[in-house]
Amino acid sequence: MTRLASKIALVVGGHGGIGGAVSQRFAQEGAQVYATSRKGTDGVPEAIGDGSIRPLQADVSNTADLNRVFEQIKLEQGRIDVLVVNAGLSEYAPLEEISEDHFDRTFGLNVRSLVFAAQGATNLMQPGGTIVLIGSIAGDIGTKGYGVYGATKAAVRSFTRTWANELAPKGIRVNVVSPGPTDTAMMAGASKDVRDALSSMIPLGRMGRPDEVAAAVLFLASDESSFTTGAELVVDGGMAQV
Repeated sequence: MTRLASKIALVVGGHGGIGGAVSQRFAQEGAQVYATSRKGTDGVPEAIGDGSIRPLQADVSNTADLNRVFEQIKLEQGRIDVLVVNAGLSEYAPLEEISEDHFDRTFGLNVRSLVFAAQGATNLMQPGGTIVLIGSIAGDIGTKGYGVYGATKAAVRSFTRTWANELAPKGIRVNVVSPGPTDTAMMAGASKDVRDALSSMIPLGRMGRPDEVAAAVLFLASDESSFTTGAELVVDGGMAQV
């Protein structure tokens, strides 16, 4: 399994959950992975398969932290071949409870950091580079109490289309993976009733696994999708599709 052999990958939000699964799958496929997290870097394995994972602590909603990440990769590797932007947060807030802090914090991490991560990565990319953004089916459905989160994910889908068009002349592809409910540590905190209710809405009868989302990200990051750009690959068990 060496579909990303010798590739330099940056996974923004690459510890735990979907991001952690992506980092590990990329390393298994031969990539040298830089994986950022706002939290500590303990517990992240550095050598996996033919590749490796280099954990970096960074708050990517802070431009200075993000620039520091790019400077380190430029110094050590000189380029980025694959960028995955997974960092994000989801907080409940119906319209009457949306505060300025909630709005700014959610858009700051889910959208602002994504924009400047893509900008910084493309400065280090050569023709053949790929960007995979992590969206959500929340950008297409109206989930009560998650309007701000859904709006940020709709923005991710929109940026995918625009950047695919803008970066095509440079030989850089841009796509988005949009998961449905996924069985991560964050979801583990939900009650059994909530988890059962979500599963009942999914035609396949269960929530997704992080490794299933990672497999979709790998496809779009690799040469197997060399004629795919501007696309959305939905991994939701059919929840928002049928």
